[in-house]
Amino acid sequence: MKSIRRYGCAVLAAAAVITWAGGLVPASAQSGVLGYYRFPSIHNDSVVFTAEGDLWQVGVNGGVAQRLTTHPSEESRPAFSPDGRTIAFSAAYEGPTEVYTLSLDGGIPVRQTYDGAAALVVGWTPDGEILYATRRFATLPNTQLARVNPKTGARTLVPLAQASDGSYSRNGRTLFFTRLAFQGSYTKRYQGGTAQNLWRFAEGDREAAPLTADYKGTSKNPMPWNGRIYFLSDRDGHMNLWSMAEAGGDLKQHTKHDGLDAQWPSLSSGKVAYQLGADLRVFDIAANQDRAIPVRLVSDFDHLRERWIKTPMDWVASAHLSPTGDRVVLNARGQLFVAPAQQGRIVEATRDAKVRYRVGRFFPDGKSLLTLGDATGEVEFWRVPANGIGDAARLTDDGKVLRWDGIPSPDGSRIAHYDKDQQLWIYDVAAKTQKQVAKSDEGGFDDVRWSPDGKWLAYTSPASNLLTRIHLYGVDSGRSTAVTSDRYDSYSPDFSPDGKWLYFLSDRNFVSLVSSPWGSRQPEPYFDKQTQIFHVSMKPGERSPFQPDDELSGPTPSTATEKPGEKPADKATEKPAAPPAPTPAAQGVKPAAPVTVELTGIQTRLLEVPIPAGNYNALSTDGKRLYFFSRDAGSARATLRTLAIENKSPRPEAFMEEATYYELSQDRKKVLVRKAQDLFVFDVGAKAPADTTKNRVPLTGWSFRLDPRDEWRQMFTEAWRLERDYFYDRGMHGVDWPAIKAKYMPLVDRVTDRAELSDILAQMVGELSALHIFVRGGDLRRGADQVVPASLGATYARDDKAGGYRIERIYLSDPDIPEELGPLVRPGVDVREGDVIEAINGVPTLSARDIHALLRDQSGKQMLLKVKPKAGGGSRDVIVTPISMGRENDLRYDEWEYTRRLAVEKATSNRMGYVHLRAMGSGNMAEWQREFYPVFDRDGLIIDVRHNNGGNIDSWILEKLLRKAWFFWQPRVGNPTWNMQYAFRGHLVVLVDENTASDGEAFAEGVRRLGLGKVIGTRTWGGEIWLSQNNFLVDRGIATAAETGVFGPEGDWLIEGHGVDPDIVVDNLPHETFKGKDAQLEAAINYLEDEIKKKPILKPVAPRYPDKSIKRGGGR
Repeated sequence: MKSIRRYGCAVLAAAAVITWAGGLVPASAQSGVLGYYRFPSIHNDSVVFTAEGDLWQVGVNGGVAQRLTTHPSEESRPAFSPDGRTIAFSAAYEGPTEVYTLSLDGGIPVRQTYDGAAALVVGWTPDGEILYATRRFATLPNTQLARVNPKTGARTLVPLAQASDGSYSRNGRTLFFTRLAFQGSYTKRYQGGTAQNLWRFAEGDREAAPLTADYKGTSKNPMPWNGRIYFLSDRDGHMNLWSMAEAGGDLKQHTKHDGLDAQWPSLSSGKVAYQLGADLRVFDIAANQDRAIPVRLVSDFDHLRERWIKTPMDWVASAHLSPTGDRVVLNARGQLFVAPAQQGRIVEATRDAKVRYRVGRFFPDGKSLLTLGDATGEVEFWRVPANGIGDAARLTDDGKVLRWDGIPSPDGSRIAHYDKDQQLWIYDVAAKTQKQVAKSDEGGFDDVRWSPDGKWLAYTSPASNLLTRIHLYGVDSGRSTAVTSDRYDSYSPDFSPDGKWLYFLSDRNFVSLVSSPWGSRQPEPYFDKQTQIFHVSMKPGERSPFQPDDELSGPTPSTATEKPGEKPADKATEKPAAPPAPTPAAQGVKPAAPVTVELTGIQTRLLEVPIPAGNYNALSTDGKRLYFFSRDAGSARATLRTLAIENKSPRPEAFMEEATYYELSQDRKKVLVRKAQDLFVFDVGAKAPADTTKNRVPLTGWSFRLDPRDEWRQMFTEAWRLERDYFYDRGMHGVDWPAIKAKYMPLVDRVTDRAELSDILAQMVGELSALHIFVRGGDLRRGADQVVPASLGATYARDDKAGGYRIERIYLSDPDIPEELGPLVRPGVDVREGDVIEAINGVPTLSARDIHALLRDQSGKQMLLKVKPKAGGGSRDVIVTPISMGRENDLRYDEWEYTRRLAVEKATSNRMGYVHLRAMGSGNMAEWQREFYPVFDRDGLIIDVRHNNGGNIDSWILEKLLRKAWFFWQPRVGNPTWNMQYAFRGHLVVLVDENTASDGEAFAEGVRRLGLGKVIGTRTWGGEIWLSQNNFLVDRGIATAAETGVFGPEGDWLIEGHGVDPDIVVDNLPHETFKGKDAQLEAAINYLEDEIKKKPILKPVAPRYPDKSIKRGGGR
């Protein structure tokens, strides 16, 4: 049970304030309105904080705040200088988040860093340097603390390998710091391996010392004052203010909020300011009193203004044709629009940003739209007038879980739909009743298609062996029958217009491009072009339209043959003027004649369409042709192709290349195609016309408005509902989920920008106390400038005497991969550590406070350097091409990885191998291939998954390690080899740390449970409820849900919330690791050395060859 059932006075007080203030309506008693306040910083009696994405200042007793900044991007994490005259803060004025300073007397902010990544202000040192957190200097990507002198720009790295925030003692000699950075997942009461904890490090100390090792939960934000350390901790189940002695111990709790968590504390002169919900509070240490700071804003609230979306195609989530193809219904930013295929007005069919409409489809009458909307708080079906005139009518009232899509039957009397609970339904529009068609325990439903007469429903669902089958449901009989077996994946069914055939795709072609598992690096089969096209007759005796003519049956009529006098759609000749499209009221498509289906023996009537197998998907037919996407292996680009339904050896033709979506109209006479940001409506045919301009749906000038406040309210409710519908435990970990919604809903009326909404969502979803819950993205406001610093793959120190910036360190990487070398070590450049860069593109480097100021916007561009060699001699000019800061991050990581490998090989004389996996994604398969096979035959192997970000390939790697050599080959000459080929025969160790996450943890636990080796390091992250990240909000932000729990054969949940406990605990301590020591790697080497001594890996020796000679006397 992970429920916290007490909400308490803090929440009630906050709600009372909100009610009294009336949200954003000014109260008569005071000027200004309530906002949402974050990141407070206090100095004496003044507080600076973030609201509306800007910095504001107010007195500690509250009042109307003064705005300090106005830039469109967010300014955050302000911190007062020791004299109280300057504010340091983080902002993304040019793209990357950097450190800036601002005088409280006004003026232009001064940029202090050029890290090209998240440079986050932590505070100031007593002597006036800015303390900030960064990953800019780490090789293994850890957060460290650095100091920058705001006057000179000189930067000093705090000598700790891990430190995410902290404060210095008054004399500046002792740093109290939070060792680990926030682990990324919003979860409360977290006690996994990455839980934040407090340490201290003083001048002259050999190593930093832990202060809160007695508690497995979170302790963070240390603030020294009068011999004690004040900090935030969740020791009572909520984040509150605590204190302890400077050496640890003597704990005292100072606040007891039991509804909301305290955040972002700041201490000055015995007062601690902090955020609670949407408000600021201050705790007076001497008086032992805690109170709210009543802040009000006088602002134009620009983020709340009605906005116009000028590029709606950026937000289009779906597009569907009208029954006759004369219009397209578009779903953009949660609203429905109807656009003409040729000329006419664009209809705004829905106009309420408080409601998200998920998808829109035309009813067969062409006059109304079927959509899913959440106006009631649940996702229900609605009928909306297609012309935008009149009210929407709710069709269903039984929503309990997220519904995906609704497919009207050809006559509009029924709606087939499926939901997140893996149920398939048919809704009777007239009777207003639901009937469950099927429920699956193996996965969801897809590819729902009605027969032309609306009496049969084709759909796909996975079988118990997880292979996808096609089923037919009879509306009259109420029974489902499998059309395909569970031997192959079959999908994408579509009926022919006459109802005689069901066409579909199935993956049955298994011809590997790799012919054998023998060869370098154990090649595996790769089955390209698995998909074939099939058709099955609905009753016995039907002759396939692809069957060749014969003397008994006569010629087969070609459905693709044009009628006499008919102009083929794909010819270049000019077409006569088409008759005007019928009005919406008269364009209903009449259902086809009744379809006869004989279910007995239907699986035996399977026929292949005579077309080579390929990489196909999304099959449909207009009765004369098949339409489908085709793509090359590994390519995201698809071509929409057609195939004539005839027996004259038809060949696929390209209808349109690089299309991303298509669909046929209900009357099968028009086809809608999306390509990039354009939509086209064509006549059906073999291929699109050469000139497509006349077929482009006229969307130029389309724009629409939205009210951010309405959208934010909708997104809050939807985030809550999607968390409910996606979370793996229907019981929500024992949390009263409706009460959680009620708890946080009042805060939404305080929101004044999108980032503040994310703050509420993070607090809300964190109540589930589960990992893999992230709050990301959304339509955040950004500045116009996106100027990113480039890198030369080195670090520098300003050297005025030498006349430039001296190169202190050039990052190394594996010379066997020359394309990944840094710019300064590439052939022909020959720049070395100790050389001085005097000028960049003719600009003296000493003219810049930071050399990276001269590298802005230079990634990938040739650059002229003037370099003075360390060895002496005259300066020379060098042409280099800088890399991006993202590539520099990889380069630093490359050096860490490469030097670990070299250290292992040097320490063991190449008797041990080393493989590091940064994550468990598709790209990390290449890491395995590159690093494992050169060392598979060594006596020991270290697989390093420290800082592994997870993914889903653990089973693939474990499979390789499970291979065992069970016999050996002895050739005529040379050493024996073994089967299974490339099986590792030595001793294995896996290295983990607190940042080993998700699938990296699953891999480590798998190694141990399968008896493959030992795990060494520190306890891991603890995130083992997997997720899909599909529950996006209307502005493409997301509050992810933990969707799939993991348990072991013994019946216990694995890893979640705790992590993987190593067999041998070894910590890489912050200071000694900064100096270059890797205690975990050393422990792994020592352990393997001992194992090899105890159980040496013997080289296989072939037995004596048999003597098959004939002996004297006839015997052998």
